Amino acid sequence: MTPAPVIIAVDGRSGAGKTTLAVELAARLRQHHKVSLFHLEDIYPGWNGLMPGIERYVGTVLKPLSEGTAAEWTSWDWEKHYDSGLNVTLPAEIVIVEGVGAAADAARSMLDAVVWVESPGDDRRRRALTRDGSTYEPYWDSWAAQEDEWLSTDQVISAADVRVQNLADGSAPDDVLQALMYLPSVASILSPELSSRRGLQLRSERLEATPDAELLFSSLYGKSANAVWLDSSNASAVAGRSQAAARSRFSILADDGGTFGQSVLHRSGTTQVTAGSASVRTSGPFFRWLDSVWGRRAVRAPRGYDGQFTLGWLGYLGYELKRETGGNDVPSDTPDAALLFAGRAVVVDHREQTVWLLALDAPDAEEWLREARSAVGAAAAGTAGDGAAPAVPAAHHAIPSGTIPEFVSRDSATDYKRKIAQSQHQISEGNSYEICLTTTLESPAGSLDPWASYLALRRRNPAPFASYLRFGELVVASTSPERFLRIMSDGGMRAEPIKGTRGRSADASEDAALRHDLETSLKDRAENIMIVDLLRNDLSHFAIPGSVTVSRLCAIESYATVHQMVSTIDAHLRPGAPRAEALAAAFPAGSMTGAPKISTMDILDQLESGPRGIYSGAIGYFSLNAATDLAVVIRTLVVNPDGAGGRTLSLGVGGAITADSVADDEYQEIRTKAFGVLSSLGADFPG
Repeated sequence: MTPAPVIIAVDGRSGAGKTTLAVELAARLRQHHKVSLFHLEDIYPGWNGLMPGIERYVGTVLKPLSEGTAAEWTSWDWEKHYDSGLNVTLPAEIVIVEGVGAAADAARSMLDAVVWVESPGDDRRRRALTRDGSTYEPYWDSWAAQEDEWLSTDQVISAADVRVQNLADGSAPDDVLQALMYLPSVASILSPELSSRRGLQLRSERLEATPDAELLFSSLYGKSANAVWLDSSNASAVAGRSQAAARSRFSILADDGGTFGQSVLHRSGTTQVTAGSASVRTSGPFFRWLDSVWGRRAVRAPRGYDGQFTLGWLGYLGYELKRETGGNDVPSDTPDAALLFAGRAVVVDHREQTVWLLALDAPDAEEWLREARSAVGAAAAGTAGDGAAPAVPAAHHAIPSGTIPEFVSRDSATDYKRKIAQSQHQISEGNSYEICLTTTLESPAGSLDPWASYLALRRRNPAPFASYLRFGELVVASTSPERFLRIMSDGGMRAEPIKGTRGRSADASEDAALRHDLETSLKDRAENIMIVDLLRNDLSHFAIPGSVTVSRLCAIESYATVHQMVSTIDAHLRPGAPRAEALAAAFPAGSMTGAPKISTMDILDQLESGPRGIYSGAIGYFSLNAATDLAVVIRTLVVNPDGAGGRTLSLGVGGAITADSVADDEYQEIRTKAFGVLSSLGADFPG
């Protein structure tokens, strides 16, 4: 008896392309493994024999193979319509079983992975009849009826680990193999394949250019279903080598196209990764999944490149991931995390007025570099380039066209002030020192154009951590000024919490007075210092002892619509420390919870009338050189499908409540914070 093999079932309706997929998948796996392949069509007892065939397959083929012994089975003669000779399928390191019913309920306990292959009905019929000709045609309808009857009682589709939309363009085998690598049940045996995927080579080009970033993103990614623009939209307003200029030096533009492109959505403990036509689902904490795909140095930065992003994952982590870091489990209408893997990207260096084209070496890398080079040239010349939306003069983006949203607040002014009083009661009881109370403004999105809205937002409210994320119909448009956490490739860590806000004034003397008022406010300093202490503790869990320092305390930074109080905490990660765990130790940002964090999050769940979703989470990247840079999700619009064919538009706002907070002042602060975003839409604060 040989050791029990890893068994992969390739299932789906007739004509979906299962056989070709299984044969091609076996060919790829045979480069490193011994592989056996079994086709169920060899064992079905005739055209009415789907269910008897499944029973034969489970008992005479799958059961012995799963035990590491040879399977002896009787084949069916399709021309003479009776049982044929005795056959033997030998166990191997990997066994692939393919056919309708390969992953039926009776089989699933003996399978390590289930691949369900999908294809439109017309395509399936055409493919099946092209393969089998007139032999199959008289039986197509009766066989399809048997499939329907089986699937009406068997949950095989929902139980599948990998689902692939087979386009019959040759991409499915590689996509499925890539998806299988995420399954813990087969990942260890696929280590040779995984190692070959990790042997990455980074190609790069440096261009002397200052492209219009709006035109460049529109040209390269305007039609991409999933795309990310981490946009230092205030780069032109900061210069030199100050901290503000350093935060705004680079912008990153990418999608999930090309050989290495992938996307991931996480909801309530389930992670779904999509690689081309295939998607795979795994269960478990998100941060554990993140640790499996990020945190090790896989590539080196190009010579002369000062950026920390060397391709990798980009997107957002939602606030409700707090369930993994000590908070309660609160379901959200938006995914708890959405990331795309960029195997190629454009990085704009605003300080040096250069553009870096980065691409993992692949058969399609050269073509993409050529396209990107052309797009940069066109955007630098002020034209949209091939395939892009036409350039629109900047003035036309002052307020996006379409219906002006009419927002409704989750909490009325009275409700919010009542919750402020409840927060202060919790503080007086010793359950918290500071509670970051938030609410949500919502509106039907109507005809709102998210792209035009973001362009208006970035012009009216430029910020170092602005961003535009598109994951299908879900769109995030943010002008965040606040860094949550940066971990550099060499292990340097930095957090820059913001606590304390004043609105700007068009009158210079009044504006200076507002800034001075913030600078000298004992209450705001107390709020800021409490969060600094919280973050010092968060970073210390994985930092080299003694490396945690506060390099800047309660400094004032001015943005287009607000003055804000900012501090900087630095530390150095312990060598070998797991970076995803170090991130989780600080998540969510203390500036969005209060202190102490865990007990305060519990209080907030009781006070707030629903999930925060993406708001209060983090937006940024996880680079292949083990670096990350994440902003706090504030000043952020979210457009999300409502499940009924429409879309909702939301904006989260909030502020820190302390024992000496004044309810009217705190309510005015959330109006001030919302103003910059709402005004870019031509909208008003509700109430």
